[in-house]
Amino acid sequence: FVESQKDPKSSPVVLWLNGGPGCSSLDGLLTEHGPFLIQPDGATLEYNPYSWNLIANVLYLESPAGVGFSYSDDKSYATNDTEVAQSNFEALKDFFGLFPEYKDNELFLTGESYAGVYIPTLAVLVMQDPSMNLQGLAVGNGLSCYEQNDNSLVYFAYYHGLLGNRLWSSLQTHCCSQNKCNFYDNKDPECVTNLQEVSHIVGSSGLNVYNLYAPCAGGVPSHPRYEKDTVVIQDLGNIFTRLPPKQMWPASTYLNYPLVRKALHIPKQLPRWDVCNFLVNIQYRRLYQTMCSQYLKLLAAQKYRILLYNGDVDMACNFMGDEWFVDSLNQKMEVQRRPWLVDYGDGGEQIAGFVKEFSHIAFLTIKGAGHMVPTDKPQAALTMFSRFLNKQPY
Repeated sequence: FVESQKDPKSSPVVLWLNGGPGCSSLDGLLTEHGPFLIQPDGATLEYNPYSWNLIANVLYLESPAGVGFSYSDDKSYATNDTEVAQSNFEALKDFFGLFPEYKDNELFLTGESYAGVYIPTLAVLVMQDPSMNLQGLAVGNGLSCYEQNDNSLVYFAYYHGLLGNRLWSSLQTHCCSQNKCNFYDNKDPECVTNLQEVSHIVGSSGLNVYNLYAPCAGGVPSHPRYEKDTVVIQDLGNIFTRLPPKQMWPASTYLNYPLVRKALHIPKQLPRWDVCNFLVNIQYRRLYQTMCSQYLKLLAAQKYRILLYNGDVDMACNFMGDEWFVDSLNQKMEVQRRPWLVDYGDGGEQIAGFVKEFSHIAFLTIKGAGHMVPTDKPQAALTMFSRFLNKQPY
């Protein structure tokens, strides 16, 4: 929990969850939008001028049990979407029980990647508890709907120059009919073969799946692909990306220092901290194919501010799939799609991405950012976050 640098009493409380399933939210704290960011040596912290706790009290929760330093005594880490929502709800209630001075503050639920499932499922529980002052939710590069995520990815890959015309026309022939393509669960054997080729190009040819325009750390590997230190497990086809050797992770190095563990009151018997837990991931049962009904429930209340935002060069949870998802909720359009701006001081105002607003829900892109928006575009991310919390136009 990091208190607001502004005024903890009047600042909102923001819950942040990273995805996976099985990845630690401390990754968000140390590499995305916490007050101090871990440096490549795994020992140095640098002050983050774009930290989200400049304007909010931020609670980073390691969830589910088994992730990071969180544990359960019976070592039973098999879980599912419903149990996790319930546990996160209990954890929030516990937090406000321990720190009652925050219980009247505005509450926002936020997260990234598989938190596209965690956050709306949790919000549906929180909205039924009048003791919590829920104001809204924001999800970054979230997995909102498998079908839309998979279908859009193929278009994204082709129009970003990754597939070429031979493969594209074959996909059109075997996966599409009457201008409608099914790249999600198509049974046509030729289509399946084509999609395997797409999956190889996107996921294992040496491209950085989390940011198309960023290098693959350490160069293109000759066999299993390793990511850089801010990896989030791929939701793409539920592939659990192989994790790199432990020394490659500055956050792991830092959080496993005995002095750091001691300062964080981590019990001695707990194992070393890893950014993602493989066991939690493979035992996790995904119960939902889409978050449609959760969002419709939240929207029906007509009192929450909802934001789905996407870095537009991420391929794990691409912007188009989430834009299609928001469109499919059929809410009343309030503001047509338009550019949104960030003032970079000397550089003047620049287009930071595009936004369209419906009643109570908005979809926004961050130009040139990948899966971890605050890591790639920290100033744009903070500007967006501030406008979201303050209920200002983007």
